[in-house]
Amino acid sequence: MHLRWTRIRPLARSARVVRTGAVLLLVLAAFGLGRWSAPPETQQGVRLTDVDIGFAQDMSTHHDQAVLLAQTLAREVTPQIRALADQMSTAQTAEIAMMRGWLDLSDLPRTSDGSMRWMGGHEHGGGHMPGMASTGEITRLAGSRGTDAEVLFLQLMVRHHRGGVDMAQFAYDHASNAQVKRTALEIVRQQAAEIGVMTTLLATREANPLPYP
Repeated sequence: MHLRWTRIRPLARSARVVRTGAVLLLVLAAFGLGRWSAPPETQQGVRLTDVDIGFAQDMSTHHDQAVLLAQTLAREVTPQIRALADQMSTAQTAEIAMMRGWLDLSDLPRTSDGSMRWMGGHEHGGGHMPGMASTGEITRLAGSRGTDAEVLFLQLMVRHHRGGVDMAQFAYDHASNAQVKRTALEIVRQQAAEIGVMTTLLATREANPLPYP
């Protein structure tokens, strides 16, 4: 009986390894398809408009700073805040890769001149990217620890997300390409939900979001 059990256990472990490997391959394949998919105009047969291009350029740049904020946050914070920061960094890094993949495969610049002209008619059109942290705020975050670091990170990220939601909502309303619109809508939904979570976390620390815009 003992010998039979020792034979079964390696087989069970092998089956688990195979299943786990299959899941990992599916995840990697899905990420690869998102990152290296053909540019939207090739898939849809529609030329990218100024809004489509401007959104991909400026939202990927906007995401760059969100990743920087998450990486600047001190490691010495509660596991809940650390996990939230890591999750946002991972998600936005994948979205950056996807949007810059569109631009690269379309032979377009990865960045704009920063004037936000694609949001013409909106209060943010022709101005600076909304919700961005200043160099001084990022430096202050780098030097903060404990609860002070948590509060400042949450405040900066809530304001940053609000800017991202405004940009993504405009893109969803005005973009021409279906893939661009789907991405914009997903960003609106994801970041709006994260704003709710972070606002609650601020309240538990007796702090409030920063003014916006």
